[in-house]
This record gives sequence, structure tokens and C-alpha cells, in this order.
Amino acid sequence: SLQQYQEGRSADVSATVRGLQSIFQEQEMTENVHDSEGHGYLATFVGKNGRFAILRMHSHGLVTFDLQCLEGDDVAQVDNLLNALEKKLKALLDGNIQRIKRLPALMRGSDVDRYWPTADGRLMEYDIDEAVYEKDSAYQNIKILHSRQFGNMLILNGDVNLAESDLPYTQAIMGSGKEHYAGKEVLILGGGDGGILHEAVKLKPKMITMVEISFYLVIDGCRKHMRKTCGNVLDNLKGDCYEILVQDCVPVLKKFAEQGRTFDYVINDLTAVPISTAPEEDSTWEFLRLILDLSIRVLRPGGKYFTQGNCVNLTDALSEYEKLLCRLSCKVDFSKEMVCVPSYMELYPF
Repeated sequence: SLQQYQEGRSADVSATVRGLQSIFQEQEMTENVHDSEGHGYLATFVGKNGRFAILRMHSHGLVTFDLQCLEGDDVAQVDNLLNALEKKLKALLDGNIQRIKRLPALMRGSDVDRYWPTADGRLMEYDIDEAVYEKDSAYQNIKILHSRQFGNMLILNGDVNLAESDLPYTQAIMGSGKEHYAGKEVLILGGGDGGILHEAVKLKPKMITMVEISFYLVIDGCRKHMRKTCGNVLDNLKGDCYEILVQDCVPVLKKFAEQGRTFDYVINDLTAVPISTAPEEDSTWEFLRLILDLSIRVLRPGGKYFTQGNCVNLTDALSEYEKLLCRLSCKVDFSKEMVCVPSYMELYPF
């Protein structure tokens, strides 16, 4: 893909098009001009080798060229075509180009999807080379893909959840090493990848209760394919200082509250802060309110509640969450910390 920006609006489009035609003729690409309804020049080009190109010259000066090729196409020939176009455009528009940018190719329709969006709508390309695991539960689509850089990555409903490289995430949602878990009672909500449980067990707590409803798919996939994250804690539902309850956390929290059972730490790894800033339109906000209220009820005086936020660029959504904290059934103090999570490739608040 080539993009060029010309100065002014009076560029001779016809002369530029004529100057480029020889290049397409050499590539045996047939031109088809489309009616752009007064918005510059628009043409498509089809080659015998399956190549398909779109050339657009906007009336405000932007020139774009997009080329689609099939797998197995001659990469050297494609580079030669793009180089020739770039060189010719520079000659034809000499002195009128503000900047030129060639973008890397997008790989569509491959066996393994390499592109995953961030919460704020940016597209990330990962060095994924293998689909390790995929299942559908009643709650979510579960994938574990292998990245050469980040190791195996857990992806839930199209969102990058955690990779084997992401110990900073686990450390941050546990207090970044500033807490003393020894001899304490800990409640983990979610955390099916096993990362929090694995790290918490090392700190010699009195007891960890983990509540995760999707055990047989998320946990099963992670205990087989993300051992660097979870170690062996997912091999059994009970250990010396932990128990995994394969249940919905809401009725469990309500039961604990009725029984008067309390915890020194509650770690909520269920869901991120919603992207939407309209709580009345997104049921996830209501779910967050419910989990927060129930968690406060089972938290001991002086206890601490840890959770994740969302992409640091979602300032409005994060602000809405802070307002939610101020409307809880009791007054709470809160703080936040920004951490760079490797596989997210962005700053993330906790």
C-alpha cells in the first residue's frame, strides 16, 4: 500500500494517470476507470496473475495505491512494481509531495489470525505462527495461539487476555509486590489462566479460594498449553493452601456474605472496564457494580480489592469506573498504577 500527500488541489490528475499507465501495461494489468462523482480519480487494475489494485487520487491531494496479491506471488516482482510506482509518482509530482509512506502488507485469509484490535480500536499484528487450542463454551470463544515473541497467548472472544510473557500483569493485579499475603485469606474471582493462583501460592497464604465458572475449557486449555503461566496449580481443584470452585461467582459471593465469611484480599480478574461510557446501555457496568458491592461485603476491615482497568487511552471509561467506586455502599479509598503488559503492547491501569 502506498500513500502520498500532494500540496494544493490543482494537480494535473490526467497527466499523472497517463504517466503511470506504462507501468501497469508492463505488468499486463487491465485498467477499469470508475465514476467517482467528482471526487478525483478512481481506477482498478486486474492482472493475469491474480493481482488486483486500486489507484485513487483524491481532489484534496491524497494519492493512495492498494495492491492485493495471492499467496505464492513473486515478492520480488511485487516490490519492483511498488518501487516503480513510487519512483514515477515522485517524478510526475516533483516538488508537490509532502510525504510518502509505504505500509506493510496485511495477510488475509491465513490459517492463523495474526491481527487483534486493542480496546481503543488500533490494529495490532502479532508474530503468531500456530493455533494451539480452540474451544467454544456457553460463555465465550477460547483460543490459545503461539507468538514467537510472547509465547502462548490466551484470547477470549477476540480479546488478548494473557500471554506467557505477561508476568507484569499478574504482579500488578496482586499489588506489584507491595502486599504481604503470608497467612492471609485470599479470594480470586476468575483467573482461569492460573497465573494469579500460581504466583499467590508462592507467598504462603493461609488459604486461597478461586471461583472460575469455565473450568473445563479455559482452565483445561491453560493447564495444558500455558504451563509457564500456571505451573501445576490447575492440575487439581485442591492444593495445600488453595481450592478452585467451578461455579458462578455471583451466587458464591452472596453465599459467603450470608455466612459472614470474609477475606483479606479480593482479586477480581473477571472482566475489564467496559469500553462503553453509557452504563445504561452496557450490562457489563451493572455486572461490575454487582461484583464490587458483593466483594466489599466479603472484604475484612482494612482488606484490599485489586482489579484490572482497560487501555490507558480509554480515559472516559476509566473515569466512569472511578465514579462508580465513589458510589459504593461504603466509602473506599482507591489508587491506580499504570503497567506495560508485554502482549497488550500498551499501558494498562490496575
